[in-house]
Amino acid sequence: MTVLIPFAGLCAVPWKNGGGSTTQIAIGPPDAGFDNFDWRVSLATIAEDGPFSLFPGVDRTLALVEGHGLSLTIDGNERVLQCDDEPVVDFAGESRVYAKLNRGPSLDFNVMTRREHCRHKFGCRRLTGSSEFVPGGDITVLFLADGDSLAVSSDSERIGMVRFDAIAFDSVTAWTLEAAQATLFIVDIFYD
Repeated sequence: MTVLIPFAGLCAVPWKNGGGSTTQIAIGPPDAGFDNFDWRVSLATIAEDGPFSLFPGVDRTLALVEGHGLSLTIDGNERVLQCDDEPVVDFAGESRVYAKLNRGPSLDFNVMTRREHCRHKFGCRRLTGSSEFVPGGDITVLFLADGDSLAVSSDSERIGMVRFDAIAFDSVTAWTLEAAQATLFIVDIFYD
């Protein structure tokens, strides 16, 4: 089944520490919470320096959408810079991560998969014009990170997207993507 997830219908939830907010885009299983999800995709606004929440047993990918990014201290010593040149960072959810903003708030796409159930692969695709797309995971989430609009069509369906909308796919069907200019984040989730 193919499901359009309009960003306009989603709500941001403030973090407990007050340092930002998160907007859940998709989660599996659909009725899961923070303690029992298999996978989760969200958009986070990081407004202040501070620690990330711990998610033991979870693999995470963070991708810069807007802003100047973050400097991350991981487990007290490793320093990772997330910026336009290096927009994607992977780390273990049990790692102690401290984020320091690089010149202002950061908007980040966040993928989390619970290791004992599934894994994920993150990809970024820039599009001008038309291109073929075939979902590669057991579940694939396509997110319009940049660009005004994107048309997604198959032989039997046509879906229109605007910035920050997402589509969740759970079947291998060939699609055509069309946009004047777009940056797409693609998350393939594989159950073990």
